[in-house]
Amino acid sequence: MAILKLHGAPFTVGCIRRVVTVLHELQVPFELHQTPAYLEKQPFGQVPYIDDSGFILYETRAIYRYLAAKYPAAGLIPTDPKANAIFEQAASAELTNFDPSASKLAAETVVKPMFGGTTDLEQVAAHLAVLDKKLDAYDAILAKQRYIGGETFTLADLFHLPYGGRLADGGIDIMTTKPNVARWYNELVARPSWAAYKGSIQSTLAY
Repeated sequence: MAILKLHGAPFTVGCIRRVVTVLHELQVPFELHQTPAYLEKQPFGQVPYIDDSGFILYETRAIYRYLAAKYPAAGLIPTDPKANAIFEQAASAELTNFDPSASKLAAETVVKPMFGGTTDLEQVAAHLAVLDKKLDAYDAILAKQRYIGGETFTLADLFHLPYGGRLADGGIDIMTTKPNVARWYNELVARPSWAAYKGSIQSTLAY
């Protein structure tokens, strides 16, 4: 059996852990390859990318969708037209309303200190204020449904990890301050696919 190869570096935790979580969610065997020689495969010089028996793909959300389509039994992308439209709506909301502030907060409070930098508290306050308002909308949505894309767990929920999960590492508890967001978030981080990280990226051939 061909083993999927995931290329990246553990310190790019925001991007690479997204892919690792989906791989664990789908129970797809993979190996982690850490190498700086990836420009040939990733023209933007960013990680991660996957090598699936010679098929090279980069950009985490494209990787997500490819894996979910290749392993459709998990149902991470709905096929019913209306359900799929709601899924894409939720995925777009994550990309435009959640990720911009959450990723910048993680960069300021987690990534900068990791490399000896100093957190810009003014930037933290500004991004936190924006994210707080966005999560008010999330709380209203989640008051009416179990998941961000409806009543069924989908990739749209996973898209919110790991930045949502990294905020607490930077001392930000905003994901648990709104009741419906907290219920949803706590369910997400309790999933085995997220717990599989265990402080470092775990390549697995055990599935």
